[in-house]
Amino acid sequence: MTDSKKKLNIAMIGHGFIARAHSNAFHQVGRFFPVAYDLNLRVICGRNRPNLEAMASQWGWHEVATDWQEVVNRSDIQVVDIAVPNALHASIAIAAAQAGKIIWCEKPLAMSLNEAEAMAETVKQVPNLVWFNYRRVPAVAFAKQLIEEGRLGDIFHYRAWYLNQSGNDPSKAAGWRYTRAEAGSGATGDLLSHAVDLALHLNGEISELCATTHTFARGRDVDDAAMLMVRFANGSLGTLEASRYGVGCRNRNAFEINGSKGMIRFDLENMNRLEFFDATQAPNLQASRNLLVTGPDHPYSGNFWKPGHEIGYEHTFIATLGDFLQSLERGQRFRPNFDDGVAVHRILDAVEKSTQARAWIKIGDAG
Repeated sequence: MTDSKKKLNIAMIGHGFIARAHSNAFHQVGRFFPVAYDLNLRVICGRNRPNLEAMASQWGWHEVATDWQEVVNRSDIQVVDIAVPNALHASIAIAAAQAGKIIWCEKPLAMSLNEAEAMAETVKQVPNLVWFNYRRVPAVAFAKQLIEEGRLGDIFHYRAWYLNQSGNDPSKAAGWRYTRAEAGSGATGDLLSHAVDLALHLNGEISELCATTHTFARGRDVDDAAMLMVRFANGSLGTLEASRYGVGCRNRNAFEINGSKGMIRFDLENMNRLEFFDATQAPNLQASRNLLVTGPDHPYSGNFWKPGHEIGYEHTFIATLGDFLQSLERGQRFRPNFDDGVAVHRILDAVEKSTQARAWIKIGDAG
């Protein structure tokens, strides 16, 4: 790091799995992106001091703390990264915004739409980010590019599914993600929020939906699965599905988009690939192409490895952070931000209302 770089002292609240992904990005971003900031892992905060100390030692955090309110108000902290259960997102984000900090927050943004809206209003004066990291998968970014270039034509269908089998594993089912008081919802907030964010990012606003949720585990107070039909503002129809009982799927975050000129299909379990069908070719030449989106001339191919050398899950966080820091340097608004987090919560809120009413819900009427 050069002396010309501005130092940003980071406080991370949380020390679980996702905190490791964030910590890795903090270390790696300057190696892959030309950023104007020196990220200093100043303090990591949580409730379990032995685990905190182990995390700090492994990932290079300088200090540990157990009082997030004291940490957020420290004058030497410029960035607060929120990587804790959903129930704490709002209180930490609002306190950090009032203290004038840059805020990075895990998804889903909040416990409810009302809470998300209050958070977004409070952070308007500070740079902010929501870790919807799958937008930065190169294959997803390339899909966005193809759509914007008109390569799919008029969109007819958007299908998405996010499936894993964590709910079928008793060893995982006792954590905070399976408790309404700490998570707010189950598969809806945990998995469907990612699918919704990508749908809004790639295909635009959703105008109405009809949804159902289901809990397979007896006595559990959050949903295990969600399914919804949607109408998009661009006239296309969509289906979105999320389940923690997708046995056989480790982390299948996938989508397919059908348009008048072509089709694209993506699956995170094969994240360096994008399937593309060009319907404008002669009928005897039409076939799906399995594109390896690692360059040349693909999104982020200039940041990571040479063409043909694959990247992994961790690079999505690095790219998210790299883009954020470049936006910060330029004084530009970064996305996805808290407003995008609210847009996702607007859909999740409609899912809950539709499930209760067993009816179609117009999104403008859902809040």
